[in-house]
Amino acid sequence: WGREHVRKHDAPEPYALDEYRIRHALYKTDPDLQAAHAACPWIVTWDDHEVDNDYADDRPEDGMDRESFLKRRAAAYQAYYEHMPMPERMRPKGPDMRIYTELGWGSLARFYLLDDRQYRSWHACPRPGRRGGSNTVDIANCERLFNPNRSMLGRAQERWLESALQKSTARWNLLAQQTPMAQFDQKPGPGRIAWTDGWDGYPAARRRLLEFVASRKIPNPVVIGGDVHSFNVSELKLDFDNPASPVVASEFVGTSITSQAWAQEKLNAFLPDNPHMKLVDSRYRGYVRVEVTPGQLRADLRAMESVARQDAACSTLASFVVEDGKPGPQKA
Repeated sequence: WGREHVRKHDAPEPYALDEYRIRHALYKTDPDLQAAHAACPWIVTWDDHEVDNDYADDRPEDGMDRESFLKRRAAAYQAYYEHMPMPERMRPKGPDMRIYTELGWGSLARFYLLDDRQYRSWHACPRPGRRGGSNTVDIANCERLFNPNRSMLGRAQERWLESALQKSTARWNLLAQQTPMAQFDQKPGPGRIAWTDGWDGYPAARRRLLEFVASRKIPNPVVIGGDVHSFNVSELKLDFDNPASPVVASEFVGTSITSQAWAQEKLNAFLPDNPHMKLVDSRYRGYVRVEVTPGQLRADLRAMESVARQDAACSTLASFVVEDGKPGPQKA
């Protein structure tokens, strides 16, 4: 997406199993991706584009009927399983594939891999003429957004996550998931405009999770996410509109590998209305490097000078730390 693509392919959007297999195989010919898989252990989860842009459960954004879409989802899940480093127990059964799980790193850290696509409630207030897909809405005009029964993870996964967190004896508990969790108000001044594909589209589900983390005193909760093609570093609060609301967790959102993002000037206009966001930077492609010790978690935002040249320099745009027992990222 965007301008100045590093590479382009001319293949149409995949719908059938062979088409998804070919797309995965095409990406796997990238020697740098091969080197990354060879160099590091990978823990993977998916987002929407492994199947269809902005899909939610059994509803796509483009109006395809449910039966046809589930056939497409089954094909996409099968190809994903075949091409990604996943255990046998995650083998799909038609359009169903449980990928949420937990993994421990001794007593130091525990990772909770979440799936916020397969089980989520349909999008609230989609764009005119559509039955599904994301939208950017004035919250005063979208009552369904706040329905307490709506879920981002599905109630079964919510219960599993609560149980897993409560049993954890790790020093750090890291929730690895797809989209930004922090509130992001896109309306300067009074009122609020929300993007419905991230957790802003599921505020009741977000509050349930953060209230659980706070009430059970889960040790050192840190959320990692992506999807928006920019670096975000945020405090997670029970009430983002209340400056006095306590910080209960930290969030780090990684930027994209090559895809473009919104202009930084556009994002800057929203920052005064989002004081819990400690950094929002769309200028660079790159990754987040994290070092975890018993005393702190340190995150370095690694920014590429260019993704069009293999010899381009990579530097640290900013560093943040989360101290043991003190929720919220602090500039290092």
